Amino acid sequence: MSDYRQMGLFGEDGPQVNAAYDEDALVTFFHGDRLDLLKSIADTGSEAELIVTSPPYNLGKEYEVRSSLDEYIERQRETIEACLEILSPTGSICWQVGNYIEGSSRRKETFPLDIVLYPVFKEFNLKLRNRIVWHFGHGYHERVRFSGRHETILWFTWDTENYTFNLDPVRVPQKYPGKRHYKGPNKGELSGNPKGKNPSDIWEMPNVKANHPEKTEHPCQFPIGLVERLVLALTNEGNLVVDPYLGVGTTAIAALKNDRRAAGADTEEKYLSIARDRVRGLYAGTLSVRPRDKPVHKPQKTSSLAQVPDEWRNDSDSIFADV
Repeated sequence: MSDYRQMGLFGEDGPQVNAAYDEDALVTFFHGDRLDLLKSIADTGSEAELIVTSPPYNLGKEYEVRSSLDEYIERQRETIEACLEILSPTGSICWQVGNYIEGSSRRKETFPLDIVLYPVFKEFNLKLRNRIVWHFGHGYHERVRFSGRHETILWFTWDTENYTFNLDPVRVPQKYPGKRHYKGPNKGELSGNPKGKNPSDIWEMPNVKANHPEKTEHPCQFPIGLVERLVLALTNEGNLVVDPYLGVGTTAIAALKNDRRAAGADTEEKYLSIARDRVRGLYAGTLSVRPRDKPVHKPQKTSSLAQVPDEWRNDSDSIFADV
């Protein structure tokens, strides 16, 4: 970050947040349509090493207009095509999505957006490197189907072997660090990597609900740690990270926190205002961030919250009856 300070990109409250894209800007928050931002980046000849976003799910949230699924897919196609105009030859594009739900009660039908959008990405001859499953433990409790507790990230690159992938910065602790080879030429030697293991394609991280330290007023915020893992693995310091649906700036925080540049767009000024406050908090050291690899909390068995209440023990219909 000292280099950026020398370049005059920092003010007293942290980095200057540009309202319009400039190829020398450290961070850009554009108030307006994502296509306009992407075009302005393309016009400068800049390239993004990572484009990562969580687009609207067509659920009718306050920041989106609910439309037919076909119309939604077409808007996503426009966005994806514009993103590819700025994606570097070694870059990655990551689309974090959940489900579009049509109908109500027992008439509900689920459309998994990763499956719906996969053919769109393939139209542009991209190669899917991973379908990452983000698992979280809390959410809406369903009564007419199983409760949803996961979303997915589609990670695509150009159809080339030459793409940025840094595994070491995102390795996680070994489950059995003392495990050794039991046969072969390496028998008796440690079988794991001392730097940790590959985090795999199933990521367990809490979603950002009311008691999450990163929670803002945005209704569909994703955790910094989720994006940070992608930033560290798929970019290098100084690279540009772009989010066409910026929201409250989570992608930018993950990028800036790790000495990358950031740019994003949103149509809601109130969310961009929160994003700017979060950037200031990041550099002031006051922003609450859940550590990327912090284990998911598991209550102690002695906790009163983890104890089976007597009312349930005495209820013949309870799965805890007579336990």
